Amino acid sequence: MIVRWESEHDYVLVHLHQDMFGDWIFSRAWGQIGTQYGGLKHAVADSHEQAMMWIDDLAHIQAARGLRKVLETDADTPEGRQAVAQLSLLD
Repeated sequence: MIVRWESEHDYVLVHLHQDMFGDWIFSRAWGQIGTQYGGLKHAVADSHEQAMMWIDDLAHIQAARGLRKVLETDADTPEGRQAVAQLSLLD
């Protein structure tokens, strides 16, 4: 699952996926649109439910900051593959 929030100048992108060991990896990238400023953080969730709770919490935070959801898709869609490719450039 990939979710992206944006404002006029900022973005937050979350990629939730399972690794080859079955762990749920929660990757979050953020920054200013059109610049190299930002960061990338990874966390391992105890379960899919916990990771979904993190996404829900993050959605509330981003809405409070004025960012709007512009993308929610699976990683195997063309939009999802493009978003994952952007994430790999930050790592």
